[in-house]
Amino acid sequence: MRTKLSQFNFDLPEKLIAQYPSKERDEARLMVVHKDSGKIEHKVFKDVIDYFDDKDAFIFNNTKVFPARLFGKKEKTEANIEVFLLRELNKEAKLWDVLVDPARKIRVGNKLYFNNEQGEEVLVAEVIDNTTSRGRTIRFFFDGTDEELTELLKSLGQTPIPKYLNREPEAIDTERYQTIYAKVPGAIAAPTAGLHFSKKLMKMLEIKGVNFGEITLHIGLGTFRDIEVEDLSKHKMDAEYFSIPDQCAEIVNNAKETRNRICAVGTTTMRSIESAVSATNGLKKADGWTNLFIYPPYEFSIADSMITNFHLPKSSLIIMVSAFGGHELIMDAYAEAIKEKYKFFSYGDAMLII
Repeated sequence: MRTKLSQFNFDLPEKLIAQYPSKERDEARLMVVHKDSGKIEHKVFKDVIDYFDDKDAFIFNNTKVFPARLFGKKEKTEANIEVFLLRELNKEAKLWDVLVDPARKIRVGNKLYFNNEQGEEVLVAEVIDNTTSRGRTIRFFFDGTDEELTELLKSLGQTPIPKYLNREPEAIDTERYQTIYAKVPGAIAAPTAGLHFSKKLMKMLEIKGVNFGEITLHIGLGTFRDIEVEDLSKHKMDAEYFSIPDQCAEIVNNAKETRNRICAVGTTTMRSIESAVSATNGLKKADGWTNLFIYPPYEFSIADSMITNFHLPKSSLIIMVSAFGGHELIMDAYAEAIKEKYKFFSYGDAMLII
């Protein structure tokens, strides 16, 4: 029997969409869902420590959100335009995949001008190709080093908080729309399950003997793109870059050997490790692109628990979570979350599936 998109639909009251993060990272609410018994518990996020022991392993996505939203002017008309940096295509040629708004006004050959806070023109780009309705490939004209261009883009850009928040980025977003262990710039959105970890909680887990492994998956639009087919076997995910170092593979494989618990923090972490399963069902070092789409039924090879936020109806994220926790149990848990007024999406509450 084919898995259908409509099986993952539910009514989500708009008031349950979190507009701001919890006061403290580790004091968001936590729903604990037990796969075997179907039991559901209501906790605070820092209680997650009670479910893990010495030699268990957590796997984190250490991608870092970069300030991807730029505002500029179109040549001649001086029309305001927004350019959303998606990914660098060629460092030497300074080519980037971007989204533009308003798209109808931006054509191949157009020059785009970017000013600093003082109103001085500091960067120019040319549109060299159309990729999708809003997508373009642009080339930056810049004589400095790669590092200098990166710093300039950072200074011109804004943190790309999710559009559904319907507000401009604020000071709080600079810190809180980033995990405390973010290291490798390249994501256009935060791996939100990790936003709940505080320095104190990480230290307490460490003292308890829990080992930490880090992977990198740079979150792009593919994670959030609408699924437009009812038959999930026909959906194609956009590829996203990921990397799994030897050290992470070693930590995970040691935990597997000793039958300790392995927890994937976030759906992006889960996609990465499931994209790098060895012939012996362990985790292997990997570096490349993944377009893996996980939907039920699916047999997971690495993690036996996961931490995730509460996701959008009919999204690839809730579909993966349902594949891991079981469709019926996860849909029941979501109904419970709505009844208990849990907060949803990026700044919302968390779920531990164990």
